Amino acid sequence: MKQFLILLAFACTLAPQAATAQAHEFTRADTLRGSITPERAWWNVLRYDLAFAPDLAAKTIAGRQVITFNALDSGSVMQIDLQEPMQLEEAMLGERSVSFRRDGNVYYIRSDAPLAQGDTARLTLNFSGKPREAVQPPWDGGWVWSSDDRGRPWAGVACQGIGASVWFPCKDHQSDEPDLGASISVTVPDTLSAVSNGRLLGAEEVDEGLRGYAWEVVSPINAYNLTVYIGNYAHWSETFEGEDGALDLDFFVLDYEKERAAPHFSQVHGMLACFEEWFGPYPFYADGYKLVQSPYLGMEHQSAIAYGNRFKNGYMGMDLSGSGWGLKWDFIIVHESGHEWFGNNITSADIADMWIHEGFTAYSEALYVECKYGKDAGADYIVGTRRNVMNDRPVIGPYGVNKEGSGDMYFKAANMIHMIRTVMDDDSLFTALLREMNRKWYHGITTSAETEAFINEFSGKDFTGVFDQYLRSTEIPVLEYTIYEGRLHYRYRETVENFNLEIPLTDGTSLRPLKEWRSMPWNRNPAEPLRIDRNYFMFTRMFIGPPEEN
Repeated sequence: MKQFLILLAFACTLAPQAATAQAHEFTRADTLRGSITPERAWWNVLRYDLAFAPDLAAKTIAGRQVITFNALDSGSVMQIDLQEPMQLEEAMLGERSVSFRRDGNVYYIRSDAPLAQGDTARLTLNFSGKPREAVQPPWDGGWVWSSDDRGRPWAGVACQGIGASVWFPCKDHQSDEPDLGASISVTVPDTLSAVSNGRLLGAEEVDEGLRGYAWEVVSPINAYNLTVYIGNYAHWSETFEGEDGALDLDFFVLDYEKERAAPHFSQVHGMLACFEEWFGPYPFYADGYKLVQSPYLGMEHQSAIAYGNRFKNGYMGMDLSGSGWGLKWDFIIVHESGHEWFGNNITSADIADMWIHEGFTAYSEALYVECKYGKDAGADYIVGTRRNVMNDRPVIGPYGVNKEGSGDMYFKAANMIHMIRTVMDDDSLFTALLREMNRKWYHGITTSAETEAFINEFSGKDFTGVFDQYLRSTEIPVLEYTIYEGRLHYRYRETVENFNLEIPLTDGTSLRPLKEWRSMPWNRNPAEPLRIDRNYFMFTRMFIGPPEEN
């Protein structure tokens, strides 16, 4: 029952999209949201400057977004995403008002004259409305209007799945991050604080009873990572001496939580040391590292990670692996911080390839365990997480329609990565691979195809069949065998055509099965089952009798 409850909690929270695994009929709106349309293709975001004021009682927002962009080609019509019921009130290109029309969750902004290739311009957008309220943040996201244990306002936003356009106008596609970063200016009642990404530029009274907070992130950042936390926060700072020097650490928790938060958050130092050893320098030294208590479980908001795990180890006090190792550290601190390398530094162009974010980050949990407690402990953890794999649909989703694949992008993809590491059989090379990924796509965008090709080339091994099996199929390979008349007969079942991975057995021998029967002399006890290396994510199935009868 305990295992069932853990699996149920995981399925209902970390990967709720499994409940919607049925066939989906995509619409024009899905294509507008998920693809690079002609009205998106010709321009590139350079910077966002977002200023807004939330009305905490009315649950509304009014603000202004300035998008600085350059023209990659000549164009005059821009697609700007802003989801209903939010409203665009005015648009200005430079100093001139420009016309716009709405098509569902998209606005088309039309310039009087085409911009020429190479031009740089500023689009100013005034907007307002009542943004969608989160149903189950952060997964079914939007704005979170809450209150702390003392009845005071506590608010924030988490919108990775639904997208940043749920509350502000932007180019809502992962492939285009603002090259020059962003600023976020927030006006709140002066009894509260507002925390956002990057570094605080200043805070000042803007009107009676109101205070404005100005934050800036200088690194490229995905729009869904732009966020704000509003509450009665206590703050303290520390320093981590890392590979690129002194990294500023800032912690924000509700004022009455500081006494228990401070010792619990001490885990951050060891976590950062482990991750820098595996992945290379923390990618955002210029923007610092923040951990901010949030009114929802957690989210990888770049340089301002959301924390809501109630200062417990494990995942809400549970070990998702069942190995025991998952209760020795705080899942949200480790997992969401792992995303600074995989998701925030390295970003997939299409959310169909989100395994690049979640698979590597889920594996970062095992690497953290290994760093702290040894290689066997890390293997115990990652192998234990297989019980959360659902095999409901492929890990890679459909492209161009803003649709993720299965929630198996977490632990199925992580176990695939672990198996690739095992096949490489060279931990120095594997570490170099992870560090080179973070160097190659530093603050950059990639795809599954590019990532797969890189791993094949860097490792010197062809894992094409492995990627097809675990990312594009819902089957887990089965080694089927029988021992008959002094020979071992074996083959693969439930595999894609090009899956031909050699399997080491625990006795030191190995097999290279195919989909057709193969055989070899076998003089060992026929009642003794074959045991494969546990680091290979596959099953065995033994039967009695000649192979042709099965």
